[in-house]
Amino acid sequence: MDDIGAVERFGEQYRRLKAEVNKAIVGQDQVVDLVLMGIFSRGHCLLVGVPGLAKTLLVNSVAQALGLSFNRIQFTPDLMPSDIIGSEVLDQDRRFRFVRGPIFANIILADEINRTPPKTQAALLEAMQEKAVTAAGATHPLQEPFFVLATQNPIEQEGTYPLPEAQLDRFMFNIWVDYPSYAEELAIVKATTGDVKPRIEPVLSAEDILTYQGLVRRIPVADNVLEYAVKLATRTRPGAADAPAIIKDHISWGAGPRASQYLVIGAKCHALARGKFSPDIDDVQAVALPILRHRLVRNYKAEAEGVTVERIVQGIL
Repeated sequence: MDDIGAVERFGEQYRRLKAEVNKAIVGQDQVVDLVLMGIFSRGHCLLVGVPGLAKTLLVNSVAQALGLSFNRIQFTPDLMPSDIIGSEVLDQDRRFRFVRGPIFANIILADEINRTPPKTQAALLEAMQEKAVTAAGATHPLQEPFFVLATQNPIEQEGTYPLPEAQLDRFMFNIWVDYPSYAEELAIVKATTGDVKPRIEPVLSAEDILTYQGLVRRIPVADNVLEYAVKLATRTRPGAADAPAIIKDHISWGAGPRASQYLVIGAKCHALARGKFSPDIDDVQAVALPILRHRLVRNYKAEAEGVTVERIVQGIL
């Protein structure tokens, strides 16, 4: 199949995929979009929202619709790195063998990732970046495709460990999961208080996902769109010559080069999902907020004046 036919097929499969996920998830259309775009862009997603907004159900439903293996890891203060990546054990023949941990799956749900200490959080870093884990001096590759979809509760801070900036930067999207509307919540209650459980059918295989990931990378991008994406990222840095006043006044540290890369890749996937053969500036703007949200460090003045990251990003768009 040539790339033109692949683009058309991708749009069709993307719509089918969303339809399957929406059997279990009511509303949250933008959240579902961003999670799927993160997967096809080879990125990881951090879902932030209060408990009870179906973040875990969403990840589980996406895994079923994609026909991928799925493991959930509940992060707790006593979780150890070996509980994630696995460890060596002495078997009956008195030989050491590596017993794989739950990280060895296509989709990993890191539930409440900020509830475990930094030592355990760091166990995910190599897996997220290198798609491999190292134990006892041996490197074990993870099966592709591989994604980490982490959840975080923004309101309960007691007994939590904020993710360091280096680990936050590994996530392509920081997705805010908000409360449903009245009509959506009414539909949720009707759908979940009966005896009927939706059955989600797999739409794609692992091979299909790898093919579409390659397609996203091959999509051409015009120079003006590339320049806009890079300019958008560099303008978030307060030391930049062309940084606007809202950045210089309210930001301590801006986004790094990984933000520029994700802006372009995210724009490519956003364009493909809508049947376009090349992204434009609108596609970059559509993915800018969830890409930049967790990469801008506000200063004391911004916190004192209640200036949010969302307001700052909108100000530079």
